[in-house]
Amino acid sequence: MDWTIALVAAGWAIILGGAGGFLTEIGDWYHDLRKPSWQPPDWLFGPAWTVILALSGWSLYLAWRGAPSPSDKTIVGALFAVNFILHLAWSPLFFKAKRPDWALVENFFLWLSVLSLCVVLPAYSPLAGWLNVPYLAWVSFAFLLNWKIMRLNAPFRDRPDEA
Repeated sequence: MDWTIALVAAGWAIILGGAGGFLTEIGDWYHDLRKPSWQPPDWLFGPAWTVILALSGWSLYLAWRGAPSPSDKTIVGALFAVNFILHLAWSPLFFKAKRPDWALVENFFLWLSVLSLCVVLPAYSPLAGWLNVPYLAWVSFAFLLNWKIMRLNAPFRDRPDEA
């Protein structure tokens, strides 16, 4: 086992999960939003993200180990770096800026980054691609949920609490 990449992969997942939780403020603004009846309970998001990010972190480890050359390792690293940035960007847009409309646009780019993990990583490890399918499914669901919340509550630019 390559412990360095295992620690990097674990750190990637832990930082994303921890930062996502830290950047998510479930306060009055969020509770006052109209939400669809099919939204999961708030308590489910933490465990779901924990499993999803653990699987994706494992895929980082497998893909890195399976990458045969330094340029292939650069591709794997770049895919995960872009995903890291896009994953981190959603919560501040939605919860801190209180802009589900901006978060929806960002969510599309996050979805593309997860899709790229599913499509590119099998060249290095077939399992690595499959380990990101739950991530893709959850981000797809989150996109629909974000879209519905945006539609139920728009326009956000006119809200008086956004000074």
